[in-house]
Amino acid sequence: MDFQLSDDQRALRAGVRELLAGRFGRDRMRAALDGGTGVDRALWRELGEAGFFALRLPEAEGGVGLGLPEAVLLFEEAGRSLLPGPLIATHLAAGPVKGAAQGETVVAVLDPGQPVAHLGEADALLVLGPGGGPRESGAAPADVAPVRDAATPVRSMDPFTPLWRVADPVEAGEPLPRGGRLRDEGALLAAAEQLGSAARTTEMAVQHAGEREQFGSPIGSFQAVKHLCAGMLVRAELARCAVYAAAVTADPVEIAGAKLLADDAAVRNARDCLQVHGGMGFTWEADVHLHLKRAWLRSGQWLTAAAAEEVLAEDLC
Repeated sequence: MDFQLSDDQRALRAGVRELLAGRFGRDRMRAALDGGTGVDRALWRELGEAGFFALRLPEAEGGVGLGLPEAVLLFEEAGRSLLPGPLIATHLAAGPVKGAAQGETVVAVLDPGQPVAHLGEADALLVLGPGGGPRESGAAPADVAPVRDAATPVRSMDPFTPLWRVADPVEAGEPLPRGGRLRDEGALLAAAEQLGSAARTTEMAVQHAGEREQFGSPIGSFQAVKHLCAGMLVRAELARCAVYAAAVTADPVEIAGAKLLADDAAVRNARDCLQVHGGMGFTWEADVHLHLKRAWLRSGQWLTAAAAEEVLAEDLC
């Protein structure tokens, strides 16, 4: 079995990277951060037109007809660029929720007991069923307006991700087709975003280590810095192997392992990148803290470390 990316997959990844670089490059990202803007509806529609949300819908239903491996490549690029918004929920709702596939509808996700991201900007709501692991959960749509009216905004560690606390039970509609798989798939796509962030912070650390000089030499020539950067690369590539393999098999156990590894890589790489940057890494002007905060937040979404460990432990019994 060949796990190398095909030419079409490489072209897909390059096209998404080019699109995001042009529409959400660093300058626009920092402008959105400073302006406190939420979901960019124009960009959301452009992503819809590019097939980001309809990627896995059959061509007969207006989709692209690709699979999880290709979706993972798209979300890896979204993680690299810190693209905000409920991308995963909208992607998973494409088809059953009107307008999601075209980027006309922003879909948020409600996971019982967890804050809801981007509820204030959502047009629709996807409610995950209760359960500690992906094998125990279905999903169904719900009317977003009454949920939003009863919700309370809470402080978020990620400035790009507003959070809302929903205390009352939510009445959901009919379960979606494949609803039992949505938490699995959401966890895998979140792992892909974490992978993209881990790879990007590795690049940032290596670039800074090559440019920053101390005692007349680039700091990348010092052994301690080399070890930090090497460890970051190892974590990112280990997570990449796990995420790509899980995308091929779609096995819940492999998805749980991939989410654990990707969460660890994203958080630890961001912290080590901050260490390589030194005092500069702690400043608002540097982007390192944005990756760290997003990685922290994503590690608690779709599949937590504790839930993933339970899935892995159950498989051993």
